[in-house]
Amino acid sequence: MAYRTMSSAPSVAATNAFLRGVYHWMTAGLLVTALVAYGVVTSAAIAGIIFGSPLVFWGLVLGELGLVLAISGAVHRMSAGTATGLFLLYSALNGATLSAVLLAYSGAAVFKAFLVTAGTFGVMSIYGATTQRDLSGMGSFLFMGLVGIILASVVNIFLASPAVDFVISAVGVLVFTGLTAYDTQMLRQMGETAPMDDALAIRRGTILGALRLYLDFINLFLMLLRFFGGSRD
Repeated sequence: MAYRTMSSAPSVAATNAFLRGVYHWMTAGLLVTALVAYGVVTSAAIAGIIFGSPLVFWGLVLGELGLVLAISGAVHRMSAGTATGLFLLYSALNGATLSAVLLAYSGAAVFKAFLVTAGTFGVMSIYGATTQRDLSGMGSFLFMGLVGIILASVVNIFLASPAVDFVISAVGVLVFTGLTAYDTQMLRQMGETAPMDDALAIRRGTILGALRLYLDFINLFLMLLRFFGGSRD
């Protein structure tokens, strides 16, 4: 029994270090997004360039999508610097496009949504990191919910139905709340099996994990913001 306790200590410490790295880079990404969004909102010239031309705006959106696919699919072939740089670049581009949120909603609504998002994310992330319950069975269910949200959102572009928008927001909150716990547990398991003598593999893993949790946080925030409303018009 003593041998098992002693051998588990390095594993726990290594897993905790891995998770700290994930949260460190996720927080860095959120800060970059917030700073860029604020910079766009406070600069009429930059905002005019981004939102004055559909080509520029959708170019940024497509660039974000390309970066997510590149990081998710090829991170294990990238250098640590490349993976980190692409993640921060994605965070910056996301800040530029999400600045539309700051322009469309009141500051009070954005602040309230952020606080609720941070609290919900924190609770679910702690649960995912500490629970002994296997959450892997939630994966397929949450993925189907995510696909449903995307399809319903596309359809509602043409319907412009407030009722459908409300349902999308409600389901979205549930899906991204669940994904926060699910992804955190997956990352904890990744940290438990990560080769701690391979610094490059650890950095790649922390960047990939940071991207997953970053996306959970941002999407949960956007879904909650719809409930708080408070548009500027």
